[in-house]
Amino acid sequence: MKRWGEEVTLAIRDEIARLGAQKQMHTTRTRCNGRCDDACVVIAYPEGVWYREVTPDIGRQLVRKHTAGRRLEEHAFYQFNRGTFVSSGVSIPGIDKE
Repeated sequence: MKRWGEEVTLAIRDEIARLGAQKQMHTTRTRCNGRCDDACVVIAYPEGVWYREVTPDIGRQLVRKHTAGRRLEEHAFYQFNRGTFVSSGVSIPGIDKE
């Protein structure tokens, strides 16, 4: 809910509707992902990609990228892969399990 949480949610939902992707995408707003320092955090499933520092404009970009089967690399910081978090090269205390 920190740093544009509500605005990001609305922007993502608006972009999904604008693209007519409601049958392919669904949103669930959470209150907290435990990553306040990275707020606003968005997690895209089924890929399990965690994005940080998402603004409403970046949220719209995420929707466009994911509808095209791509990631927004500059904001991705972790991906859940086969039961394990895989870093995108950024070490983040509290998520790193090593």
